[in-house]
Amino acid sequence: MRIVVTGGAGDLGSRVVRRLEAGGHQAVSASRRSGVDLATGAGLDAALVGADAVVHCADDPSQQDTVTVYGTRRLADAAAARGVHLVHISIVGIDDHPMAYYRRKLRAEQGIADAGGPASVLRATQFHSLAAFFARSLTKGPVTFTVGDMAFQPVDTDFVAARLAELATGPRPAAYQRARDLAGPEVLPLVELARLVRAHRGASAPRALHVPPVGRLLRAFAESRNVPAPGTADLGGHTFAEWLATQPPRLTGR
Repeated sequence: MRIVVTGGAGDLGSRVVRRLEAGGHQAVSASRRSGVDLATGAGLDAALVGADAVVHCADDPSQQDTVTVYGTRRLADAAAARGVHLVHISIVGIDDHPMAYYRRKLRAEQGIADAGGPASVLRATQFHSLAAFFARSLTKGPVTFTVGDMAFQPVDTDFVAARLAELATGPRPAAYQRARDLAGPEVLPLVELARLVRAHRGASAPRALHVPPVGRLLRAFAESRNVPAPGTADLGGHTFAEWLATQPPRLTGR
């Protein structure tokens, strides 16, 4: 099969490309480097010629709606016009979450559904690297700031990449469908994530400072809306501790 991967040069997209190639498929990386720009639609039609499916991993949150919402809709319309199966990565828990980026991802899903073509939307929890970023960002010195039951169920990026490749090479749906959600094998409170991250670089366990869940955003995290309800997601991949053991002592980025 010929499968286009938007954002194929990025972390998730490159893993999808490798999975597809390992399975004997022709994986075509589509990004600005290869002349495909979802912000403008440039190069999109040419990239989809002869494609059996397209896995949509590209995003640019810094441009707000431009790529996340409008770029996704451009891709969905182009794929629907050609009968190309669109496989899209989204996020668990965005239906009732006030975070601006999550609201954009929900609008992107709605745009895919409105396009009317064959599409599979896979929602996953936060990747290990992002969970670690949250833990680092909310830890100041020896103190970790947390609200309510704030927790994450971080998922292995390779586990998600494998499922995206599986959806792209599997049966094409007749219309829009939601695939079963994906999550990592364990739910970790933010304070435990911070403890693991600090221990990884040889620091002592942090002290937890609970702050009141003031405002809709903090209440959403306090209620762990980003964590799937029991039995609603497929669980798998490496644990956070297993991922952390492969990382340098001082983590950077997201």
